[in-house]
Amino acid sequence: MKELEKVYSPKEIEKKWYKIWEDSKYFAATMDEKKNNYSIMIPPPNVTGILHMGHILNNSIQDTLIRFKRMSEYNTLWMPGMDHAGIATQNKVERKLADEGLTKEDLGREKFIEETWKWKEKHGGIITSQLRKIGASLDWDRERFTMDEGLSESVKDIFIKLYNDGLIYQGEYMVNWCPRCGTAIADDEVEFEDIDGGFWYVNYSVKGTDEKLTIATTRPETMLGDVAIAVHPDDERYKHLVGKKAILPLVGREIEIVADSYVDMEFGTGALKITPAHDPNDFAIGEKFNLPIINVFTKDAKIAEGYKYSGMDRFEARDKIVEDLKAEGYLVKFEARSHNVGTCYRCKTVIEPRVSKQWFVKMKPLAEKALEVVRNGEVKIMPKRWEKVYYNWLDNIRDWCISRQIWWGHRIPAWYGPDKKMFVAHDEAEAYAQAKEFYGKDVKLEQETDVLDTWFSSALWPFSTLGWPNKTKELELFYPTSTLVTGADILFFWVARMIMFGEYTQGEIPFHNVYLHGIVRDDLGRKMSKSLGNSPNPLDLIDKYGADAIRFTMLYNTSQGQDVHFSEKLIEMGRNFSNKIWNVSRFVIMNLEGFDVTKVKAEELKYELVDEWIFSRLNATAKEVADKLDKFQLDEAAKSVYEFLRGDFCDWYVELAKIRLYNSDDKDQKITAQYVLWSILEAGMRLLHPFMPFITEEIWQKIKTNGETIMLEKYPVCDDSQVNKDVEKSFAYIQGIVSSLRNIRAEASISPAKLAKVVIKTSDDNELKTIEDNYMFITKLCNLEELNYGKEIEKPAQSGFRVNMNSEVYMILTGLLDVESEIKKLESHLSKVEKELEKINKKLSNEKFLAKAPENILERDRRIQREYQDKFNKLSENIKELRNN
Repeated sequence: MKELEKVYSPKEIEKKWYKIWEDSKYFAATMDEKKNNYSIMIPPPNVTGILHMGHILNNSIQDTLIRFKRMSEYNTLWMPGMDHAGIATQNKVERKLADEGLTKEDLGREKFIEETWKWKEKHGGIITSQLRKIGASLDWDRERFTMDEGLSESVKDIFIKLYNDGLIYQGEYMVNWCPRCGTAIADDEVEFEDIDGGFWYVNYSVKGTDEKLTIATTRPETMLGDVAIAVHPDDERYKHLVGKKAILPLVGREIEIVADSYVDMEFGTGALKITPAHDPNDFAIGEKFNLPIINVFTKDAKIAEGYKYSGMDRFEARDKIVEDLKAEGYLVKFEARSHNVGTCYRCKTVIEPRVSKQWFVKMKPLAEKALEVVRNGEVKIMPKRWEKVYYNWLDNIRDWCISRQIWWGHRIPAWYGPDKKMFVAHDEAEAYAQAKEFYGKDVKLEQETDVLDTWFSSALWPFSTLGWPNKTKELELFYPTSTLVTGADILFFWVARMIMFGEYTQGEIPFHNVYLHGIVRDDLGRKMSKSLGNSPNPLDLIDKYGADAIRFTMLYNTSQGQDVHFSEKLIEMGRNFSNKIWNVSRFVIMNLEGFDVTKVKAEELKYELVDEWIFSRLNATAKEVADKLDKFQLDEAAKSVYEFLRGDFCDWYVELAKIRLYNSDDKDQKITAQYVLWSILEAGMRLLHPFMPFITEEIWQKIKTNGETIMLEKYPVCDDSQVNKDVEKSFAYIQGIVSSLRNIRAEASISPAKLAKVVIKTSDDNELKTIEDNYMFITKLCNLEELNYGKEIEKPAQSGFRVNMNSEVYMILTGLLDVESEIKKLESHLSKVEKELEKINKKLSNEKFLAKAPENILERDRRIQREYQDKFNKLSENIKELRNN
């Protein structure tokens, strides 16, 4: 067998193996009809994206699941791809043009789109090369892009189907407008933030009277577009004014005073200014009373032409208008307060409600089925608590604004005739054919300029990537997909819409399981961001620690659905585990020199208890890990593998195997130890592979007997006949003895190198038999010169003592320690414990404290009291025994 290098160097190993895997097409999906199928669609990262810690977590989870199922002999498909990221990508290209002194208008639409494709080919997709660094076993030959030819056809197909079914419509509605991005965005793309602001109280004169109506507004800049004042019909203060007119301050325009029950009499002054162009609630009231819509802002949120404040930014105009209101005596007062303001999820600009002509999808009919499939368990959302959030959103869903006023994206497949008659078609030729049939002659058509929301094409991802609308073999085998792994923050943007569109087009759910992981935060619980300087570069961490160490750390520390509090120190655990596995594997391989596993007849070997124990633990662990992975408890699965390899194998079995490798003259014993070492190491690497693919491949290649790659080998499956709880109990007894003796040495500061004498007294026949059968292992591992055991054996004088199951374990201390020195040390410790015990006793005897303290605090303090009392008792007993001896 080939030896491993002395020092584990992940950088070289990871680069080498990923190239071999990809070049050998090991990631390719098989389509064997005799096998079960398992598929995951990657949440397509933005073409503008670069790897961050969230990607590491998300893709480590997906890769672990897909490698596990691949090794479990499923047809596995992990579909790679990228999202065209409409607004984000357009912004990148516009910034590039700005550096050259150009705008997109200078180029024109077609040339700008050409430039965007060039940018995409040159700079886009960096993240796909970065995903390779973490070992992502994606089927790269199937990589898709949301604007590639096939997916573009899918988008047109579903748009036309939705339109023909009456589920897509156009209308003049109030939308969320981002002045920075220059486009409408959907309701669920608005993020709300608390900002400092307040109420300005402004007097409006009532025409023909000396009365004034005081209005409280958070946005004085929009008053230029006021068309009415609304009061509650039951408000006695204002009943007599309904039907009259008020004079708009600074402008002088007459506006109506109307009564509507929407108005809250207790809020502000109970009188509400109505600006239908700039507030969704005002828009609804405006429609009810047929009020005019006066838009006072341009698309980039500056004051429109025709006003004193024309050309000013909205916030600059606010300051100037307030200044003028004050100067002319209209401003009554200002009350500072913070309030929720909507911002664009892309650029964080404050959203401007704006009335414009947009395209919408009717969501209620689609939401009904999406609700049903989660409620009946067809789609399982994990953690389950997110189901309630999902139901609440879909029960209260509003129509989805799908049009965007940008150039990069799927252009809406609609054309307009000379009289604005609309033709929805797959392409221009089909639209012209429809127009000719309608008009009876050839006419000129103009295509819709808006593009579709990026999330529209993303909603088709589970089936468009498999070839829909064509009926493909991939669609037949891998749809519905098995699992979706994503963040809870896009449950509505993406997950819910995929379920709706999947049911709408395929009549089937798009996936069976939705695993929602948490957010990666820093160790203080803050969201990672460049501005805070708390977002490490994953590529730097991979260079420093290796991908396996980071993957394992993230999986080990991520409980289902919980946020991860990450610090670089956490990775040390993953790195230390990697080094431990490497060093132990190196030791095993060195001690397999001259050993040929293919010539060993396993059934003829004489197995010791420790051999039966490690095989039992291997099989029990294989069952645990498979069960936990199937339940998406990846942290628990990682812990099971870790505890088996780091604890059972490295700390116990390998240490005990050394006794037969080095201290036994029995050749058969040595061969048995070698065979078990090889068997457990080989199976252990397969067990660990989905979590840590690179190091396991490197080690496995040194010890394999056949096969090309570990990733196509069979995942360990539990053989129930090898799981023996009696064997595990017997070995746990030996572990207890060893641990007891080590603890006695540690507490008495006795060097492990000193030979010791031990006495074990037990009335349990099984325990006596276990000692007898494993006498050599106990004496060698514990460095004993003498081990006596029995039922009637006398307790030795001056000894350290422990209880292990039904046994009393004594280490004779005579000659091993200075008794007086040890008593002084214990008395010093006892004194400290006594002071702490007095302190906690005094606290818990204080009636006032007991009356006021919360139950959890009382329970904590009582637990501390018990712990100190136990320590006090134990130390007192030890001192007494040392003195008596």
